[in-house]
Amino acid sequence: MGSIRNIYTILFAFVAVFSAVPHTSAAEKNVTIGTAGVTGVYYPAGGSICRMVNRGRKEHGIHCAVESTGGSIANLESIHNKELELGIVQSDLLYYAYNGKEIFSDAGMDRKLRVLLSLHFEPFTIVARKNAKINMFDDLKGKRIYIGPAGSGMRATMEELITQKGLNKKTFANIVDVKSSDQTKALCEGKIDALVYAGGHPNGAIQQVTSSCATTLVSIAKADIEKMVATHPFYVKAAIPGGMYNGNTQETRTFGVRALLVASADLGNDVAYETVKAVFENLDNFKTLHPVFSTLEADYMVANDTIAPIHTGAEKYYREKGMSPAIPK
Repeated sequence: MGSIRNIYTILFAFVAVFSAVPHTSAAEKNVTIGTAGVTGVYYPAGGSICRMVNRGRKEHGIHCAVESTGGSIANLESIHNKELELGIVQSDLLYYAYNGKEIFSDAGMDRKLRVLLSLHFEPFTIVARKNAKINMFDDLKGKRIYIGPAGSGMRATMEELITQKGLNKKTFANIVDVKSSDQTKALCEGKIDALVYAGGHPNGAIQQVTSSCATTLVSIAKADIEKMVATHPFYVKAAIPGGMYNGNTQETRTFGVRALLVASADLGNDVAYETVKAVFENLDNFKTLHPVFSTLEADYMVANDTIAPIHTGAEKYYREKGMSPAIPK
């Protein structure tokens, strides 16, 4: 898996360099998509979108380039400051930025933020050592767990779930702090019983830990999932297919955020329209460009306005095609 990820990293580094070559046409519109680090999923996602857009640039005159950034927060700030035209961000962070909450409380509301389309799910994932006998979330009581670095989205989600269930950190034997790079070793050597992760699937980190020792992907009770989704507009129901990881043949039920392509309302309607069109009308090709995209379905990629409004240009495309967002079951 590691070698495959390296191939994708090299491929999209090439795409980024190629896409960044300036075009000489004065009429051409240049847009840049902010992503995240080159080893993550957002960078190849941005590269894939640009690849689709640039295939039609002779017709629409739009040139798209991808930029590696610090991630969702950096992208939202750069869009606000007009340093980027587009960015890929987590749905929870878009909600906070649009409403001026949590980490964006000092900056205040950014009511110009708009959604173009939805990408992959980023399920909240719990991996337990098989001999720890943890199959459901409630089995974590009295166990030693790693819930991610302080300040991380995965830790915040875990804390929110704990609070919703009326629990607290004393519910667990210990919340262990380890380096993210050491989490697989800590689990397989018995220093922790379970770890928390969030990201698109298939995922290299989860592939590593499930291949290193016998593990179980932990499901969350349906009632808990329903409540998290009902009380947080940025969460969606999610599932990790059985057979994706070594030793885990059954589907894992959970919830999570979505990766979204966003922009400012100031982005031209034609640019938003052509960007969305390029992805949807080349979706079969798009799905082959990274393993995480292989499970994408058009109905679940249609933008909705539960977190921030849909960009007018994107909405025009959806309306013309009679497309409406689907809700994960």
